Formats: sequence, C-alpha cells, structure tokens
Amino acid sequence: MLKEYRTIKEVVGPLMLVEQVSGVAYNELVEIRQESGEIRRGKVLEIEGDKALVQLFEPSHGLRIDNSAARFLGRGIELSVSMEMLGRVFDGMGVPKDGGPAVIPEKRMDINGEPLNPAARDYPSEFIQTGISVIDGLNTLVRGQKLPVFSGSGLPHAQLATQIARQAKVLGQDSKFAVVFAAIGITFEEADYFISDFRRTGAIERAVLFMNLANDPAIERISTPRMALTAAEYLAYEKDMHVLVIMTDMTNYAEALREVSAARKEVPGRRGYPGYLYTDLASMYERAGRIIGKEGSITQIPILTMPEDDKTHPIPDLTGYITEGQIILSRELHRKGIAPPIDALPSLSRLKDKGIGAGKTRKDHADTMNQLFAAYSRGKDARELAVILGEASLTDLDKKFAAFAEAFEKRYVSQGYDTDRSIEETLDLGWDLLTILPRNELKRIRDSLLDEFLPEDKSHGEKGEEG
Repeated sequence: MLKEYRTIKEVVGPLMLVEQVSGVAYNELVEIRQESGEIRRGKVLEIEGDKALVQLFEPSHGLRIDNSAARFLGRGIELSVSMEMLGRVFDGMGVPKDGGPAVIPEKRMDINGEPLNPAARDYPSEFIQTGISVIDGLNTLVRGQKLPVFSGSGLPHAQLATQIARQAKVLGQDSKFAVVFAAIGITFEEADYFISDFRRTGAIERAVLFMNLANDPAIERISTPRMALTAAEYLAYEKDMHVLVIMTDMTNYAEALREVSAARKEVPGRRGYPGYLYTDLASMYERAGRIIGKEGSITQIPILTMPEDDKTHPIPDLTGYITEGQIILSRELHRKGIAPPIDALPSLSRLKDKGIGAGKTRKDHADTMNQLFAAYSRGKDARELAVILGEASLTDLDKKFAAFAEAFEKRYVSQGYDTDRSIEETLDLGWDLLTILPRNELKRIRDSLLDEFLPEDKSHGEKGEEG
C-alpha cells in the first residue's frame, strides 16, 4: 500500500526533504499533493536513515510545505512505448504535446535502461550515409557509433542536426530506419524550427521528437535524453529498427546537472560541474551500439555548444573521451559562408576505417580520404603563409595546394543544408578536386587506383610539371 507522508521539512530550490519515511528506494517517483489538489512530481535523489531527499520536476515556488503531503509511488520514471510513437512530438517527460491522444503503451520501460553485458556488444561496422560529404567522405559515421558534434554559440548546428535526421540511411539494406530526436533546453523558436522542418520534409513519419524548452523546469532536462534513449532501445531491440538518436544541446543538460549539484551543496569538480559528470554522461552515451543476435542498432549524435568555443571545457572534453570521435564546427568557416561549416582537419571519426572500403562504400575511399586530408592541410598552411609573406612568396606548387584548399571548402565542404549527396557523388567530387594537383603529388593513393579513378582531362597535362 502506498503511504502518504506529511513530514516535509524544507524546500531548497528544486530539492525537498521528507522525514520519517520507510521502505523508500533511490530513483523512486514521488507525488506532492497540495491542499488545493494540485499535484507536483519528483524523484528520490538520496536516502539517509529515515530521511529522503526528493528532486522536484516542477518549480518549487508557491509550494506550501505545512499542508502538502508526499506520496512515494514505489516505481521509477517509466516511458510508455509502442510503435504509435513514430511521427509524434512529446515533452521532456514523455507526455504528448502535439495535440494528439496519449500513446496506448505496448509496455512501460524504465528510463534508466537495463544493464548491458559488454560481452554481448557487437562491433560497429556498417556505413551510414548522411548525405553530407565532409562526414561521409572524411569522418564516416558507422552504425552503432556515437559521434558528437562540437559546436559554438550561434553556429548552425540546428540546421546540421535536421539535415542529418532527414537524410541519414543505411545503404543496401531493407531494414527499417528511425530517428529519435531529443531537444534539451532549447528556445521556442528552435523547437518550432525542428518540428516544422520535420513536418515540411516528411521526416517526422519515421521520427520521435522529445522537446524540452528553455522555460521548462531545468530538472526535466535530466530526464529528456534518457526518455529519448529508452524510446530508441525499444525501437532498436524490440522492433529491429536502425535508430539514429540526435541530442541537442548536451551543454544545457550538464548545466541542469550543475544546478541540482549546487542545490545539494556538493563539492564541485572542474569549473563548478559535479565530479560525477563523466559517469553521468557515460551512462547515456554508452546506451549506443549493437547487440549480438539483434538486428537493430542505436547510433548517437550528441550535439553540444562549447562555452567560448573552448574544446578543453569539461563538457566537450569528457564527451570526447567517452565517444568515438567528434565533428567540429568552425566559426571561421561560418564567417566565410561555408554551410555546413565543418572543420575537416580537427574532426575525427575513430571507427571510420570499419565502415568504408569495398562492399561498404568503394575500394578507393580510404586512399582518397587520406589524400584529401593531407592536401587540405598543406593547402591551409600555404594560404596562411601567403597572408604573412604575400602570394608572390609561394612556389607554383604551393599555389596549387592553396587553390585546392579554397576549392575543397567551396565545393566539398559547402553543400548547403538541402543537398543530399550519395557516397558515389562524394567520392567522385573528391577525385575531381584532386585533379587540381599534379599526379606525382598524390602520394597517398595507390597507382592502380589513380589509373582507374583519376579523371583524365586535367591530371595528365600536369603529370610532369613539378619535378
């Protein structure tokens, strides 16, 4: 039988202390009923003897503790899941906010997920096509991978997120593909942009959206990504779908953690964030992957804005440790009008080698990728040199590399937010750009591949130019 306690002693920010409790468990849901009949919700954060510390989901202002009663429900936060979720918009607690009916649940799942035996994990190895050249060609996304996007304030990560959600697909398979989109602490304008873009393009038909707005309680932010991942686990492991989870913005999530930590008067870690930020982030990021014997998979793209564009900040720093690479957006490229402004050189996908090559993308993929990286790096150096010493100081070869860097940014990286390039188009474009350089400078590509793929028109005329 559920007990009701009228022993609420104090409320500090989002936290509430209830005394003289018994049989209460960590993470248990709590209902706080006021005299007016209004019900607020929370969960148990800590238990010490007969005292329970409750974290409120709603704001605590106007809560009168002398005539309120706390009721412990004996279960954790659960999400009602069914296939009806596809095409729906929910708030951060899993309540529909698109005006449609409540989801008739096939089952209820704990939002913290179930422990996964590491031995049951399968290695990510299948290519996911996002339609974005700089990701597909150079920092390939693999099914079951977690690949974060490091952005900065004011950079167009929202457009990039919707583009990936719209265009992503697993090639050569008939398997069902779904997108779970979690927006954490975003503005109303951003939320409206996401929802209307999904509806405009029809992508909402295969998507589940969880929207937590900036004016929603900060505490709801802690649940939102877990709600999204629970929906993803259901679709992937129960319904055999390939699920892409996009979470934006993880910085708002970490700020909510910091708020709760400060209210609990915990000793802060780096820059005021709690010492357990790493383990907390890991408990979410590690819910990506593939399981042996299961058809479905979860691929994660968490998006975070780096405070002051600082990638040594705790949130991007710890995220980079846990995840398998990073896509970094550049303010410099954004100023130049490059869209999406992805900085290819510091970006990285640690599992790209597993998802490319013959039978997955094309046999020339690895070589061209290495060559494009090398040529772009050298071209950027040449451009910087020209800024300092003037263009006249560059050799003919350096000028070619500088021209390559310029063409690479304008044609390869900058493709707009509506262009969906197949992997063949991306690879062919890479080859086309490499014709700017003399053939004998393409040292990272095997001769057999050069003979097969290098376009004839420009390259042969330049073979012997630079000795």
